[in-house]
Amino acid sequence: MNLLNPEIRLVFVTFQIQIIKKNSMENTANILFHAGKLLLDVKLNLDTVLEEQKLKIVSLTDLQKELISDDAKKTFWINIYNAYFQILSKQKGNSKKIFTEKDIIIANTQFSLDDIEHGILRKHSWKWSFGYLPNPFSPQLIRHLAVKKIDYRIHFALNCGAKSCPPIAFYTLEKIENQLEDAMFSFITSETLIDMNNKTISTSKLLHWYRGDFGGTTGIKKVLQQVLELQLETYTLSFNDYNWETHIENFIEEKNSIEHINN
Repeated sequence: MNLLNPEIRLVFVTFQIQIIKKNSMENTANILFHAGKLLLDVKLNLDTVLEEQKLKIVSLTDLQKELISDDAKKTFWINIYNAYFQILSKQKGNSKKIFTEKDIIIANTQFSLDDIEHGILRKHSWKWSFGYLPNPFSPQLIRHLAVKKIDYRIHFALNCGAKSCPPIAFYTLEKIENQLEDAMFSFITSETLIDMNNKTISTSKLLHWYRGDFGGTTGIKKVLQQVLELQLETYTLSFNDYNWETHIENFIEEKNSIEHINN
C-alpha cells in the first residue's frame, strides 16, 4: 500500500527521474536511462510496456557500443535484472522457471535472468560450480556482452525476491563504484555475526554459493576483514541459513534515493 499522498508522490517521482537523467548523460535515447526508467516504473507500479518496448527495439550494435566498459555493463544489467525479476514474478508467480526462461527481450534478443546474472555479470560462469568453472555452452553473444572481470559485489546488488536477498537500489554509471561499495558494506554488516570469544564468524550463504567469485574461503575472509575492520585469519567461518520467504518490492528506503540528487 502506498502511503504517500498525491503531492508528495509527484515530487518523489520527479526526484527519481532527475536522478536517472542526471546520471545517464541526460539523454532520453540513452540505453542506461531506459534501464533505470524501467526500474523506476516498476517501483512506482506504473505501466512498463513503453520502456520495455524501447529496450526491445534498440539495435544490438548500439547496445554493445554503449555498454563498452564493465561499469556500464554492470549499471545496465543490474537494473535490468532487478526490474525484470519484479515484472516476471508478478506475471508468473514464485517459479524456478522464472530464472531460466528467455522472457526478457533487449535489442531484439531474448535473455533469461540466468543469462544476465551468470552469463553477462559473472562472465559466463557455470551456475552450479560455486564460481570455479566457466559454462562451456554459453552462447557467443553472451560472451561478447559479458564483463571482462567478475566483480563479486554484484551479489550484493541483485535481488531474487527472497527475504535474505539484498534490497534493490538504482545504479548509475557515474556512481556505480561507490554504490557497489555501499551495497557490500550494508549487506555484510547486516548479515554477519561475530563471536570473538569463540573466534567464529558467520555470514550470508550468498558468499558460500559464489565463493569462487570471492577468491575462495581466504578471499571471503579478506572481504569480511575489509568491511568489518577486524583480523579474521584465525576465525572459523560458517554461513547462515538463507531465508527464501518471498519478499517482493524490497527497494531501498526512498531517502537514500533522493540523496543522490544532492551529490
